[in-house]
Amino acid sequence: MAYDTVLADRIRELLAPEPTDEMRMFGGLAFLIGGNMAVAVSSQGGLLVRVPREDTDKLLGHEHVSAMVMAGRETRGWLRVAPEGVKTKRQLSSWVTRGADLARSLPPK
Repeated sequence: MAYDTVLADRIRELLAPEPTDEMRMFGGLAFLIGGNMAVAVSSQGGLLVRVPREDTDKLLGHEHVSAMVMAGRETRGWLRVAPEGVKTKRQLSSWVTRGADLARSLPPK
């Protein structure tokens, strides 16, 4: 399955005020700030969001959110948000802002 290009365009619009890079990764499209991945449009649908590792468990309680699993292992500090969880601009903005804030807080690569 290809990634959702409409969702990618919506993310571009939200991140437009600052310099970002885009990189195809894992069959999807990742958005990087300062060389650090903030969010990605997943080829499995929905959004992957980078969050503080210590917030992972708390955020898993949100509707339409699940753990990101790679190679059969849960990846702490990353969440999968189902398409239903990013339908509105408000929903998407909340997750993109969370991922972008974390990426900005890291040393540039």
